[in-house]
Amino acid sequence: DDGLTTRQRSNRPLLVVHTGEMKGKSTAAFGLALRGWAQGWSASSEKRRQQGRHKRGEAIGTEGLIAILRGLRPDEAAEIGEAVLAGGITTLEVPLNSPSPLASIAILREQLGDRATVGAGTVLTPDDVVACRRAGAQIIVSPNCEPSVIARAVDLGMTPFPGVATVSEAFTAINAGARHLKLFPANVLGVASMKAWLDVLPAAISMLPVGGMDASTVGEWAAAGAAGAGFGSSLYKAGRSAEEVTARTAELVRAWLG
Repeated sequence: DDGLTTRQRSNRPLLVVHTGEMKGKSTAAFGLALRGWAQGWSASSEKRRQQGRHKRGEAIGTEGLIAILRGLRPDEAAEIGEAVLAGGITTLEVPLNSPSPLASIAILREQLGDRATVGAGTVLTPDDVVACRRAGAQIIVSPNCEPSVIARAVDLGMTPFPGVATVSEAFTAINAGARHLKLFPANVLGVASMKAWLDVLPAAISMLPVGGMDASTVGEWAAAGAAGAGFGSSLYKAGRSAEEVTARTAELVRAWLG
């Protein structure tokens, strides 16, 4: 058993060797022919993987880059939100383990209006999804893959970003309605994992690495086919000034765009 599904096996090219053609030829010659076929298949597979995928720096929905504002306080939400936008990122996430996160989400929506997409992070239950929607959240980001959370977000017209760490979780999330997957923790899973996943996931599915994303690492992920990325402490930490947040955001955007 080669471990392939029927669909994958039907899409794989067939190598046919006529014994008459190989008569009198050495084993080495056959090996060269086989390697040539394999290289051609690998190249065509990579070409198919890139077709339909997001190009480097391309947005998913509104924006492919997400500013994760863990620890944000309501009294600084408006200023920090403007600072992030000034640096070039227009999708903001307030994790629910921040101080008064729903209040911060509501303030960001009022302050930024149509200039930004605002959502909630660390969303673990369907009830959390409802509360975030009432506060004005537009996206739902989770560290895990919980189908009930995904389904509730979709039902309420929100965009879910479930966290996945295995291919099985990825397909569970897709079956529940997700179209954007948060690869987490990306710094543990590695770029090679994402590249392998992209070969088997539907072309319409976007992958966003989160965890360890900074100006020194995000370019490699972008080049490998990521549709965006989530930036946490490399962009914002509680107590950082608005000026520093703008500068860090701009640096991360430059690194992403190359």
